[in-house]
Amino acid sequence: MREYLLTLCITAAVTYLLTGPVRKFAIVAGAMPEIRARDVHREPTPRLGGIAMFFGLCAGLLVADHLTNLNEVFEKSNEPRALLSGAALIWLIGVLDDKFEIDALIKLGGQMIAAGVMVMQGLTILWLPIPGVGTVALTPWQGTLLTVALVVITINAVNFVDGLDGLASGMVCIAAAAFFMYAYRIWYSYGIEAAAPATLFSAILMGMCLGFLPHNLHPARIFMGDSGSMLIGLVLAAGAISITGQLDPDVMNLFAGSERNAVHQMVPVYIPLLLPLTIIAVPAADLVLAIVRRTWRGQSPFAADRGHLHHRLLEIGHSHSRAVLIMYFWSALIGFGALAYSVNSASMWIVLGVVFLSAIGLGLLLLPRFTPRVPVWAQRFVPPRYRRRGPVPEDAEAAAEGAGEDVPGAPEEAGEPCEEHRAPVPAGAARVNGATALGHRSRMLERRASETSR
Repeated sequence: MREYLLTLCITAAVTYLLTGPVRKFAIVAGAMPEIRARDVHREPTPRLGGIAMFFGLCAGLLVADHLTNLNEVFEKSNEPRALLSGAALIWLIGVLDDKFEIDALIKLGGQMIAAGVMVMQGLTILWLPIPGVGTVALTPWQGTLLTVALVVITINAVNFVDGLDGLASGMVCIAAAAFFMYAYRIWYSYGIEAAAPATLFSAILMGMCLGFLPHNLHPARIFMGDSGSMLIGLVLAAGAISITGQLDPDVMNLFAGSERNAVHQMVPVYIPLLLPLTIIAVPAADLVLAIVRRTWRGQSPFAADRGHLHHRLLEIGHSHSRAVLIMYFWSALIGFGALAYSVNSASMWIVLGVVFLSAIGLGLLLLPRFTPRVPVWAQRFVPPRYRRRGPVPEDAEAAAEGAGEDVPGAPEEAGEPCEEHRAPVPAGAARVNGATALGHRSRMLERRASETSR
């Protein structure tokens, strides 16, 4: 466990320390697009955060290769090299997309090629444990197609949910934590060395997300972009493929009976097609709903819109931070609920606990729909959104406009525009997130541009 914690800390430290310089590089390189209609943020924010995350991945693998207990993963398995090859390819495609906005079909082709590179180096699904049947061996073509499909689905699920500050990195970190606990239990409790690569991948993925998250919390100073979202999606899919497609459940000897009983016991988290979708069920649901919504309208499945789950939370009335926390809650509930059920599927308390927490989450989800009636004497003790708004006298309104004071029940503070009417700040403005880190350099660039235009 100490080696995994050391790898996690090194990965997080490298990612955190490199994110600042990467932000400045992204501003200089112009990887800071204009505000789009579907965007939630109001100021142009640099992308390319995936650069720091990729170097954090490389640092984590390098440190693990020099540790005594983790070095065996690199000696007995080619999976770390396969992960690094596929991650480098998908990261390069993401960097180009963050800078030049490449076509969606080209990105899809790059995702399939990255998955194919991992398959060629041995990171593929060899068999499927199916309940009631047992372990079914797959042909090379079947394993390749299933692996590529799993990688592409996971990458796009994470990419689609990356719409709010800190949302994708936090949700993937929660999923990686649940996956790490499951893989470590398989490796440590049952002594199965085949689960060691997946445990290492999960620890590194947690470090990548934890190192980037402080820079990406609302208001974000930098976005991970497609270079980061596709990268962490690929690492998560690689861990799921490693532990589910190449680990024989019969060696766990869960029952003295037959292999069918062992597979049936582990089915909640053991089927490769369901495992990554279980731990990231919220992004996967968002992906499915987005595809259905866009194709129903006659649009391309890759056409961007404002119909994602996080957009709907904002429309309900949740703040930016509260919407992110709600998505965290549901990800943790589903991921750790599946983990607890895999440990003891016969316990009714686990099911009742998941149902109870789901009811709490549903109440938090619909909280803005219910505005309680607060008595007149208690209005001064509650937030302004719960106070009764009555008609404002004309003389009080005129006095408030003249003195710049707040009017009770007014939707905005004096001198601050309402969120709905706040105009987006164009790229290159002085208030751009992180752009002030360049100091006088930005003004010098503007001066040179004006001189050349003359």
